[in-house]
Amino acid sequence: MEHALGCNLLNTKTDGRFPSEFTDDFHVHIIVRRGRMTFSDGRHTHVSQADDLVIWQQSNSIQDVSYSDDFEADFLLASPQFLLAYNPEMVWASKGFVFIRLNPSFRLDEASLKLLNGDFALFRQRLAQEGTLFKHDILGRVMQLFLYDLWTVYQRGLSQMAPSDSTARLFLRFLELVQQHASRQREVAFYADKLCITPKYLSQVSRSVTGLPALQWIQFYATFELVSLLDDTSLTLTEIADQMNFTTPSFFSRYVKKMLGKSPTEYRQGASSSAK
Repeated sequence: MEHALGCNLLNTKTDGRFPSEFTDDFHVHIIVRRGRMTFSDGRHTHVSQADDLVIWQQSNSIQDVSYSDDFEADFLLASPQFLLAYNPEMVWASKGFVFIRLNPSFRLDEASLKLLNGDFALFRQRLAQEGTLFKHDILGRVMQLFLYDLWTVYQRGLSQMAPSDSTARLFLRFLELVQQHASRQREVAFYADKLCITPKYLSQVSRSVTGLPALQWIQFYATFELVSLLDDTSLTLTEIADQMNFTTPSFFSRYVKKMLGKSPTEYRQGASSSAK
């Protein structure tokens, strides 16, 4: 098993394991090959069949899972830490998160199925290679390719989101604003004002769509920007603090400590040591 690497690809028939065994520790990406699978996400019951893509995010409440006797699926496991380390793009990661929350089971057309089958085949090939240098990073690059392809598949679904999905649309507008301003504006009230709603209602919208508060999404984006700036060693810590609109160096240092678990200097020292 390759769980120590942060990801693995299994088949229900070949490996004798089932996706529902791994929901506590992994995000699970399932391509159904045969038979049927039924599950509840806490809001709706879903029935998935051949050529359906099912994604169970670790934060989802997946329950009442059952499989038909002839059920077969390939399923890709990815730990939250692995996805965080190799997430190639924050905007589409967030949009994908929203779409998956609303559509945990998704019918693949022929082109989409071919695209994701190619990614699964590449995962299987790289996982099977023994004694490979940089195996973890190689798998991380394959994961990035898979995520880009996955977001391409979901793009059509997002663009065709029904007008009745007004709450989801409002949340996506919120994410667009966060993308633009999170490096300098980290308060829920700023975004609520832009959307002409109250901070309380914005947090309700965020929780109803994603299960997470609005502040956490702001922190996701701000931390993504923070790490990018800290990794740019041409910038001084003072310059980064100024770019991110921190009024004092001590306030900046406390924020970094809260988000990353270490001070700005400690983070840079750790990054420098890892690069050697």
